[in-house]
Amino acid sequence: MVERTSWSLSGALRGMFAKPTIDEQTWEDLEDALIQADFGPDVTDGILTELRAKVAKYNTTDPTDLQRMLREGIEERLARLDSTLTLSARPAIVLVVGVNGVGKTTTIGKFAKFLRGYDRSVLIGAADTFRAAAVEQLATWAERAGADIVRPQAQGQDPASVAFQTVEKAIKNGIDIVIIDTAGRLQTKSGLMDELTKIRRVIEKQTPIAEVLLVLDATTGQNGLAQAEAFIEHAGVTGLVLTKLDGSAKGGFVLAVQEKTGIPIKLVGQGEGINDLTGFTPHVFAKKLVG
Repeated sequence: MVERTSWSLSGALRGMFAKPTIDEQTWEDLEDALIQADFGPDVTDGILTELRAKVAKYNTTDPTDLQRMLREGIEERLARLDSTLTLSARPAIVLVVGVNGVGKTTTIGKFAKFLRGYDRSVLIGAADTFRAAAVEQLATWAERAGADIVRPQAQGQDPASVAFQTVEKAIKNGIDIVIIDTAGRLQTKSGLMDELTKIRRVIEKQTPIAEVLLVLDATTGQNGLAQAEAFIEHAGVTGLVLTKLDGSAKGGFVLAVQEKTGIPIKLVGQGEGINDLTGFTPHVFAKKLVG
């Protein structure tokens, strides 16, 4: 079993900001910490440039001032995009997309539980019909979340028809929110995107789509983002869901991915339990990240 690293950004910063003054070593240590936390070089450079300008403007040498400025700067950057889920339509249709292995199925179960906590009725459509195991896993999560599910009527059923039947049932039964699972891998990217386009088309014949949420594994960082670029380019993604965001070792990826894609983070998963998916709040996240 591989041991998890005990390094965290908040821990590294705590020692840095406990020093008596801001000196050149502080800036070097801060740059190293931000890079290690997966902010990426561009975002790190931007943050450091802004901080150096503020420190000079206010003529401070107090590391606690630097800590506050860092926290406020990260929060301000995160808050540039609106993290609010758009779920006011009835039914509100949510497509969930992403490559296989990022935790898409478990995220749907957790999202359903999250919505049930607000007393919303939820119907899940198992439109990833290419993997029989995915349907069974999704059904287990739906049961745990207290949500109904529409399964394929036959193995290999057209995913778009499953999506259509799910939305049809939701409209008929007055369901609040519909979550549609989709395939994460086909033989070609174009085939995958064609399938998503078809799913969108059949749904939108009945009702508009409220959200298209792209699930990303925070631990894979920039590599995971590269894998998901086809979805961002072709799937009409409206929000990001970051899974496996345990601790702040990779917390910088939250800001890096939002700035790189221009798409807001709307949900974050910070554990394995069914209640471990929450809405994204820039203020809370920046405070947890920086201290």
